[in-house]
Amino acid sequence: MADLYSQLGVARGADEAAIKKAYRKLAKELHPDRNKDNPKATERFAKVTQAYDILTDKDKRAQYDRGEIDEEGNPRSPFGYGRAGPQPGAGAYQRGPGGGDFGEAPDLSDLFEGLFGGGRRGGGPFSGARRAPPQKGADVAYRLPVSFEDAARLADQRVTLHAGKTIEIKLPKGVEDGTKIRLAGQGQPGPGGNGDAIVTIAIAPHRFFRRDGDDVRLDLPITLDEAVLGAKVKVPTVDGAVMLTVPKGASSGKVLRLKGRGFTNRKGERGDQLVTLMVDLPADDAALAAFVEGWPGRGKGNPRTGLGV
Repeated sequence: MADLYSQLGVARGADEAAIKKAYRKLAKELHPDRNKDNPKATERFAKVTQAYDILTDKDKRAQYDRGEIDEEGNPRSPFGYGRAGPQPGAGAYQRGPGGGDFGEAPDLSDLFEGLFGGGRRGGGPFSGARRAPPQKGADVAYRLPVSFEDAARLADQRVTLHAGKTIEIKLPKGVEDGTKIRLAGQGQPGPGGNGDAIVTIAIAPHRFFRRDGDDVRLDLPITLDEAVLGAKVKVPTVDGAVMLTVPKGASSGKVLRLKGRGFTNRKGERGDQLVTLMVDLPADDAALAAFVEGWPGRGKGNPRTGLGV
């Protein structure tokens, strides 16, 4: 086995700064996150990590330079015949299945800071007696168009995934345009399991409904006679058409409320539908014009006094 200085590529008299610099360079090249399909690089990474551990420990380095311990931190036999076995606390590595080295490793977080995205994740690939957990597969993003009515009703939706599999998903309470739903394990496969599917909800605009928080707004045209005499009229809602009572003498702009016909919030409470009445007058109706001209109330009162004019 090459001596520890050769493994790091430094001279025997190198100071700690030189050893740290050499290790940083090798660690960047050999780190398992960058060599997932190269077990030899992983094995060498373990050895240079072990070399760094011994050579940056003043006591261990002195023991090694005097020939008292070997490259694995084990005491050498006083007669030169084999090893005396692992020394407690020597930080010796064990041989794992497949020939990879693993075991106790030094705390090298200062070296890895900024090297692989900010420190060693989860304590690093040689933390304790385990390697770093294998990475999961990549997440897959989807955009799911949802109709205005379905979003208000929280109707179940179906989405076809990248592998052709179609699954049914439930819309969450409080759903909005842009809400993201995570489907665990429905992403790309990987050594550590499948990634997730990230579904972004895209609520389609409606041709006459408008969302106002948890409420739904609708402008409803009514005829002059319905406004004057009152009537029961059919009104569309996100749940289907219902009958609405228009009170006698209703003016344009009057708002009527249909309870529980809006969107469901995160507490499970459903908003309302707010119906704004819009009186629709016929154009060029001679009889209506003649009636208004002869109407006794014509010109009386000013409905704009509240506006100060």
